Amino acid sequence: MKQRKPHFLLFIFPKLMKRSSYYLLCIIGLFLLIGLLTTISPTYRFSSQTISDWTKKIESSTFIYMFGMENKAFQQMYPEEQKIPSLSSAVLHLATSIKPNDPRSLLGNELPGFAIFDNNILIAGEGTDYTNLPIESSPPLEEVLKDRDAVVDEKTKEADKENESEKKGTLTTGDKKVVFIYNTHNTESFLPNLPGETDPDKAYDKKVNVTKVSDRFSKTLQEQGIGSEVNKKDIMEILNQRGWQYPNSYQASRQVVQEAFANNKDIKYVFDIHRDASGREHTTTEIGGKSYARIAIVVGEDYASYEKNLAFATKFHYMLEKAYPGLSRGVITKKGKSTNGVFNQDLSENAILLEIGGVGNNLEELYRSADALANVFGDYYWDAEKVNN
Repeated sequence: MKQRKPHFLLFIFPKLMKRSSYYLLCIIGLFLLIGLLTTISPTYRFSSQTISDWTKKIESSTFIYMFGMENKAFQQMYPEEQKIPSLSSAVLHLATSIKPNDPRSLLGNELPGFAIFDNNILIAGEGTDYTNLPIESSPPLEEVLKDRDAVVDEKTKEADKENESEKKGTLTTGDKKVVFIYNTHNTESFLPNLPGETDPDKAYDKKVNVTKVSDRFSKTLQEQGIGSEVNKKDIMEILNQRGWQYPNSYQASRQVVQEAFANNKDIKYVFDIHRDASGREHTTTEIGGKSYARIAIVVGEDYASYEKNLAFATKFHYMLEKAYPGLSRGVITKKGKSTNGVFNQDLSENAILLEIGGVGNNLEELYRSADALANVFGDYYWDAEKVNN
């Protein structure tokens, strides 16, 4: 046995050396790969967002099935009527975003305007259907930044001075600003305030615009005892300074919202207020003999926690509908390549986007709706505070 031992070592040693060399090369290769991924230009890196964009194309049932292959407990969650995911279909969907069993995924990319059917009407308000969903225009930034001679008539100026709030709040948040209001598309204006202009794609102005609606909403909230803050930063000017285009608006406003949260820990609710590009016939209603600009509540679906925002939007819609029948156009969810799909709502579970009126509404109608919105939110807020307490 003692004579065979050296021969045994001579036989094993080269194999150990060979295997160790493989391990060493793998470790060196791993470090080189990590070094490459962390030093290359950010444009070419694999970010968590990139991986998220890939995996969100895969249906959730596929992940449940894969987990069930390793953990039998997950098999109980897999729907009985659901067929086993096809590997070829999953690969096709991941590579092309086309679902073999959903023609919308192909037609939406090929037919102009068809992508609107990626939006979902969760709750339809009176008269709301797929033919009159809110229109999210995307004009050239140069058109948005043009100087225009907008006007405000005397009647509207008086309405701006005298708030028509239905009730004064006895409760108060004190010095706390619990509501943050901003306008991603802050120069969205209205044709009645732009003499001679009839093109909805040119309804933009630096002074007379949707920010006036935000100010009115905030003013009425204050009368409800609810402290609010209206962002005054010019998002369009931020785009211009950075050389960005109009589709980058939410990227610019995201930083505004993040700064607001960093500077004010009391913020509980966030409203991004817009105006629709649809015609007056879709955005106007009469309540109690007075004309109001209708309100569409929009929630993005392209982030993990959107269902919490959806719950807030749903309850708010029903409260609006009860107090002002016909004012709400409903709750609409948006996702996919044709829209932003997040709208900064991932920063707060109580963040929603409001389309108040459209290009054909006048400020008097918009102010009535802003007051109604604040009145209903006042009830919502104080009811929620009672539950929390």
